[in-house]
Amino acid sequence: MNIISNPFSEVKVLKKSRHNDERGYFERIFCEDEFKKMGITDTFPQINLSYNCKKGTLRGLHFQKEPYAESKVVQCLKGCIYDVIVDLRQNEPTYLNCYSVKLSENEDNMIYVPRGFAHGFQTLEDDCIVLYYMGEKYNADFQDGINCFSPNLNIDWPLQNQLIISEKDRKLKNV
Repeated sequence: MNIISNPFSEVKVLKKSRHNDERGYFERIFCEDEFKKMGITDTFPQINLSYNCKKGTLRGLHFQKEPYAESKVVQCLKGCIYDVIVDLRQNEPTYLNCYSVKLSENEDNMIYVPRGFAHGFQTLEDDCIVLYYMGEKYNADFQDGINCFSPNLNIDWPLQNQLIISEKDRKLKNV
């Protein structure tokens, strides 16, 4: 795996190594030792899978509050997504800065999102499958989120005219 540069030193965009032959391909999607060499020392006690049937589906921007703040590794196993993170660490110079990356089965990439960031994505194709390695178990009492249309964030969601978003996410607070 290789790290692709981005504006946050703690965030890691990872390019996986795929080995192709006449049978198909093989790739390692997680190796504790490789992650540690890249500075990712989290454990991942929970793994989640998201299936998104329609192009334009928007999920987020979600996070968990302390003491259950979570890190995550996100990858798109099928299709393509526009993945967005937002720095919510108030004492950092990058507070409320956003970063986006396309994750797809063809790009063969994934993103490590550290604690203190909100995360969301929009599907760019029908039938997207997204895998999350979670650095903390889900705790409903500490779930939170910010509105993905917050004017202070100025996120340019690519499929504005095809948005499919839950009422719960639509009603999240602005920052």
